[in-house]
This record gives sequence, C-alpha cells and structure tokens, in this order.
Amino acid sequence: MRMSRYIIVGILFGITLYKSEAISWFRIYEMFHFQSFHMYGIILSAIAIGIIVVQFIKKVHLKSLEGKEITIQDKDTNWKRYIFGGFIFGLGWALAGICPGPMFILLGSGYTVLIVFLLAAMTGTFLYGYFRGKLPH
Repeated sequence: MRMSRYIIVGILFGITLYKSEAISWFRIYEMFHFQSFHMYGIILSAIAIGIIVVQFIKKVHLKSLEGKEITIQDKDTNWKRYIFGGFIFGLGWALAGICPGPMFILLGSGYTVLIVFLLAAMTGTFLYGYFRGKLPH
C-alpha cells in the first residue's frame, strides 16, 4: 500500500510525458537539430519548476510523509564528473533517440523494440554499480 503513491505519481508522470510529446522520437530529433523549441521549452519549464519547488522546500522546512524534515544537500564542487556524465547521457540519448524515463512509457505504449535499449541501459547501470568502487568520483 505504501508503494501505491509512487506508482500513481509514476503513471501521472508517464501520461504527462506522453501527452506533451516529450517521448516522441521526432521531437527529440528536432531538438538535437535545433529545429524546434518544443523540447527545450519542456526542459526549461522543468528546471524552473524544480528551482521553485526546491527553494520552497528549503524556506518552509517541509516535512516528508513520514514526518521527517526534508533536507537537500549541496552538490559537490567536482563539476567535471557532471560534464562527463552529461556527455555520456546526451550521447546515448542522441544515438538511441530515447532517454531512460520514456523507455518505460514507450514500452507500455507497445513499442517492443525498446526492450533492446532497456536491456542496454540496465546493463550499463549494473556495470556502473559493479565497477563503482574502482571509478574516479
């Protein structure tokens, strides 16, 4: 029963991405060719809303559903790892035309070819977890 709220939020998030065409390969193609503002508008809206929500959480000392105060830790100053990680993520996104979140939405929409990409993403996640201790952080 505790997990049902996460499932509901996930379903609502999936519907929102589907209806906004954020999972459309054509919209992603347009974005990477700088032919349309659609995806950039979605991403910038998400960033703006994220900033507002985080500042609100910090200002009012919001509590979680379990009653604990939500604390948001500052990011570390090693920005090079974010650039490198973002480059790898963006390269995979550009080559596959899909990022991890919409994979599940498209799979649920009947695009079974995405099983290949989902398996590749899960393999990459497993390998990262396996070699995490040996990687520079």
